[in-house]
Amino acid sequence: MDSYKNTYALIMAGGVGSRFWPKSRTNYPKQFLDILGIGKSLLQLTYERFAKFIPAENIYIVTNSQYQGIILEQLKGLGAGQVICEPSRNNTAPCIAYASFKLAALNPDANLIVAPSDHFILYEDIFVQKVQQALAYTDQTDSLVTLGISPTRPDTGYGYIKYGADAGDGIFKVERFTEKPNLSTAQEFLNEGKYVWNAGIFIWKAESILKALAKYTPVLFGIFEVGQAVYNTEAEQSFIDEHYPNSPNISIDYAIMEQADNVYTIPAEFGWSDLGTWASLYEAADRTEGNNVVSASQINISNTTNSIIHIQNNKLAVIKGLDNFIVVDEGNALLIYPKEDEQEIKEVVKRMSLEFGDSFI
Repeated sequence: MDSYKNTYALIMAGGVGSRFWPKSRTNYPKQFLDILGIGKSLLQLTYERFAKFIPAENIYIVTNSQYQGIILEQLKGLGAGQVICEPSRNNTAPCIAYASFKLAALNPDANLIVAPSDHFILYEDIFVQKVQQALAYTDQTDSLVTLGISPTRPDTGYGYIKYGADAGDGIFKVERFTEKPNLSTAQEFLNEGKYVWNAGIFIWKAESILKALAKYTPVLFGIFEVGQAVYNTEAEQSFIDEHYPNSPNISIDYAIMEQADNVYTIPAEFGWSDLGTWASLYEAADRTEGNNVVSASQINISNTTNSIIHIQNNKLAVIKGLDNFIVVDEGNALLIYPKEDEQEIKEVVKRMSLEFGDSFI
């Protein structure tokens, strides 16, 4: 691991995973759940993925302060100083800016991997190989690299990246980012062949991302620049608690990636899913009879097909006559919803929370 002594992983674990309601709740969101039923949370799987080649002390978790205890409980051996706590949810650009300033102060030669905590990757060896390829490139160039997922279908739930000229060794110059397209546009992208899904996995030197922040989002850059003397000291958290909430609510895609002219992508296929919805979990999980995905210990299912069913182990469930449904029983909530309409769930939960209060979410 000595060859990666300047490599750091920033695992973003502050989201609430509202599309996975009711399993995922504000006080215990999906990144901390064993959503795959394999005895490990998505966060633990992500951490172990990077620990294969990055020194353990160089792996940092960026999260909301309310989750610090959960993270330290799940990742044994992780130091409290490796949990970077944000006092408010202001999207990905502020948390990446804060963490980049902190790690640049710790090691000016830091080469960073920024990745979500709740993605599923089937072929981890290929993933590690692509990340290492990107690290070698960013170590020698002032480039911002994103891993692009080779699309397998015209999916309207992902952003797309169009790439152009080959910069060498399978690394391509990015021409354009496109937000979630409609179905016909997504099909056009697939037919054209020079598009990849935006997985939100980034590789760059701390120096390079700070330079980009200064150029494209000077207000955001300025908020964290004034704290350079306090990073990695006892005064850091109080500074962040005071100034972080003043940062603009903006994603790193809008703030930097869609504006910068030194963005590159590595098209890859390593069995990736963002596990952003119940349907995406259904696609990634093993099926039972009837093409169902079932997590339950006391259940009787008949004439039910193409559905995903999660029932608490202390509950008895009898289900008949469903096709293409989501059925989730968790805590004080029960969800029964057509799988094809699941994009509505987030808004339904929002409306219900206004009616029934925060205990609902």
